[in-house]
Amino acid sequence: MSSAPFRSSSSNARATHYRTSNGRCCAISACAALGTHLERCDRCSYETLAYDSCRNRHCPKRQSSARDRWLLNQAASLLPVPYVHAVFTVPEQLTPIALRNQKVFYAMLFRAASETLLEIAADPRHLGARIGILAVLHTWSQNLQFHPHLHCLIPAGGLAPDYSRWVAPKHHGFFLPVRVLSRMFRGKLLSFLKRSYRSGELCFTGKLPALSSPRSFYSLLGTMRRKEWVVYSKPPFGGPEHVLKYLARYTHRVAISKGRLISVENGQVRFRWRDSRHNNRSSTMRLEATEFIRRFLLHVLPSGFVKIRHFGLLANRNRSRALPLSRFHLHSMETDLTQKLVRAERCRYALEIWHSLTTRWLRDRLWLGLFFRQIQEGHHRPLEWRAVAVGCIQN
Repeated sequence: MSSAPFRSSSSNARATHYRTSNGRCCAISACAALGTHLERCDRCSYETLAYDSCRNRHCPKRQSSARDRWLLNQAASLLPVPYVHAVFTVPEQLTPIALRNQKVFYAMLFRAASETLLEIAADPRHLGARIGILAVLHTWSQNLQFHPHLHCLIPAGGLAPDYSRWVAPKHHGFFLPVRVLSRMFRGKLLSFLKRSYRSGELCFTGKLPALSSPRSFYSLLGTMRRKEWVVYSKPPFGGPEHVLKYLARYTHRVAISKGRLISVENGQVRFRWRDSRHNNRSSTMRLEATEFIRRFLLHVLPSGFVKIRHFGLLANRNRSRALPLSRFHLHSMETDLTQKLVRAERCRYALEIWHSLTTRWLRDRLWLGLFFRQIQEGHHRPLEWRAVAVGCIQN
């Protein structure tokens, strides 16, 4: 995400903005710090500018390289079977408690969802197998409101309890019953909440003091127990190649990407969003810069919290034995999927840093807006870019 909304809300910061032909607002900061570098492909000499990373996992600039490294490691763990995408959400009445107790609540969310999937999959009435789960925590909705939910990617099938064979789903296009998942997940999470309340782990600051009394808290849990919770599950899809695309889409996302930002003008931020309550209708939202920053900061995770976790066959303690055994029963060799991870736009090889551009060089030449605009608009002319860069350096 561009840092323009954060800079424009401070009277001490300075930024020069320009608008590209597609209406997207970009910024070249006059303040400081991290610098810029020019990346070149070692095969086709394709070049592109990139800003230096702040190495914060909530910054989307850092996510592309971190995602690529993570996907390279995960490619060896994928099995040649269809995969299932399941989403576990919590009612909005519980979100204030989750916001005040993020580390405790998120841990309970992971535990409730994983135990639900593992127990129902192990039941012979449904699948009767040991499955693997990759779970990713997201905390946002499209309009940046606080909405904690868990995305789970699961191989469609698992190992038999005695590890003697691979067990596939009983019905094509169906994995586990959503209604059963929803009700067991609801019971487990409410049970974990009650246990945390009794042990004094929950905090009721801010607007929550009324819930600190046992009567109010247990009344809320009773209301939630009578409510149907939403667990969404897609039919099994694709194979390892499709799963890589899914992983890239969900694992290293942040609350909002640069592509959704439209403008930062007069202390207001405009961005695109999809309204899920109206058939994912695309629309534009305008927020005050301070409100935009407040919503964005709702999704900064507690320090050290692990938002991507593995369970069952994919857990670290089981993976070294379970994956080779699964491939043996599936009569499959390990597949090299690293070529599916594309970095360079032309020849699909990796980019290396060719030249570092200092912030002073950028600050002293604000007319480089044209240079950056060519890159943003996709005019891939490496020779012209190099000529402009060399001319600036010589001047």
